[in-house]
Amino acid sequence: MLKSPSWNKSSYSSGGSGDCVEIAVCPPTIHVRDSKIKQGPQLALSPAAWGGFVSHAIQA
Repeated sequence: MLKSPSWNKSSYSSGGSGDCVEIAVCPPTIHVRDSKIKQGPQLALSPAAWGGFVSHAIQA
């Protein structure tokens, strides 16, 4: 039986704008989804791609 991923949202996304993403780590993949559309599409990223995204987001 496959275990459901545990989705996490940043504590910085508690504002009322609704512009939030959630991530779930299911090694070796990091999944990303829109927090408003729980059953919607998801991105599946490698650790290297996720690291690149985070590095870029920090600089933005």
